[in-house]
Amino acid sequence: MKRVIGTETEYGVYRPGDPAANAVALSTEAVQAYAPYARGGLSHHGPVEWDYRGEDPLNDIRGRRLERASADPSQLTDDPYHLAPPGGSETVAAPTPEELRQFRPTSIVLSNGARLYVDHAHPEYSAPEVASARDAVRWDRAGEVVAQRIMSEADLVLVKNNVDGKGATYGSHENYQVPRSVDLDDLIRFIIPFMVTRPIFCGSGRVGLGPRSDQPGFQISQRADYVENDIGLETTFNRPIFNTRDEPHADGHQWRRIHVINGDANLFDVSILLRTGTTALVLWAIEQGTDLTWEGLDLLGPIGAVKTVSRDLTLQTKLPMAEGSEMTAIEIQRRYLEKVLDAFAETGTQPTVDQQEVLDRWDQTLTKLATDPMSLAGQVEWIGKYQLLERQRQRLGVGWDDARLVAMDLQWSDLRPEKSLVQALAARGLVERLFSDEEIAWAADNPPSGTRAQARGQAVSTRPDLKQASWTSLVFDEGQAESYRRVPLADPTK
Repeated sequence: MKRVIGTETEYGVYRPGDPAANAVALSTEAVQAYAPYARGGLSHHGPVEWDYRGEDPLNDIRGRRLERASADPSQLTDDPYHLAPPGGSETVAAPTPEELRQFRPTSIVLSNGARLYVDHAHPEYSAPEVASARDAVRWDRAGEVVAQRIMSEADLVLVKNNVDGKGATYGSHENYQVPRSVDLDDLIRFIIPFMVTRPIFCGSGRVGLGPRSDQPGFQISQRADYVENDIGLETTFNRPIFNTRDEPHADGHQWRRIHVINGDANLFDVSILLRTGTTALVLWAIEQGTDLTWEGLDLLGPIGAVKTVSRDLTLQTKLPMAEGSEMTAIEIQRRYLEKVLDAFAETGTQPTVDQQEVLDRWDQTLTKLATDPMSLAGQVEWIGKYQLLERQRQRLGVGWDDARLVAMDLQWSDLRPEKSLVQALAARGLVERLFSDEEIAWAADNPPSGTRAQARGQAVSTRPDLKQASWTSLVFDEGQAESYRRVPLADPTK
């Protein structure tokens, strides 16, 4: 059972001593600073640019389409003039000499198969497609190495969080390949309660309540205060629990890409593993279409429940269910784990080694959350952050609105090794790591196996004639004066 997974991280960026610096300019500088690393030994050939011809961000999974004239500018992430036709390789126009002289790339493809680009006002690292939750951890954290290399080349600071404390939020998204044959209504209905409650083991923690942190306090999830809808196409406003963008980056007749936008950026390996691994397992269970009883899991008011879960540090608050009962977030997650185990039993399927690790950790984590949550400080990120900051708060005798605690929250996500609180804890053995620093650094330069990212990454680092690439294409300069050859990468699993 190969599940293609991908993560995306928009990093916060600033220049020390220059609070008025333009964020778009800083993000552009960040992308360009990585050019010496992007292609390995071929960097002198210049970066591989992004091929926008396959982008289609306005198609809605519910069978409708948002007209371009009605779209918010933030939704126009494609090239509006060059959508890719289906089929085999094709000839596309080469840039003119004038265009080449004027062009400064803001979207490049890396030797590990990832994409690094300016997304609105942030540098975004879109990790390569992977085939397991463990690989999702490794290549997500490879983005931290990319960020550190950028900071070594430019006078910038990159942080891996989701809020600036002044009303702005930026995303850490996930992508899961799902068969189009799965009933869409069932998929949406059954996944929403899971998404609402999973921050109890994959939230990264946040100082401040409310979009502008205008209320003192600590909460579990960074993104909770910015969820405004249950279902929708938008990603930068009116943010939904279930995003309906229908952009499969594969055969659209066969596949959907579930685009998850309400998750937190994680620095803890185990939180990333649980975030991606449990979601993939729940999607698999829903896909089986067995006689599993999913009734009783519908939340009464899921949008309000998002905030309730995030602010319930006791993990004991009961959430009202649509059928009249009440359940805690832990109890709801336990029900989902049971459904997944039932699906394995009813289909006679044996979990892979990777899936079994996720199942075991899911079970153990829920048990500890119910009995001794602070014992998870080295695995569950929000607990690790809360434990450190609460000790400091008590030592100082201050409230959660104290500026020193706000500063520590930012320092937690600071990717400079000498500043990072997470790095300091990990160096003392207080954060469980699934990979060594050397293994993460290797993943910053090399693609994963088992998906088309391998072909993409290898082409970036070994083919001087590769000029552009995307999730679904490689574009080569074969020496024709006015054209390139575009080769499709249609199957994410190859």
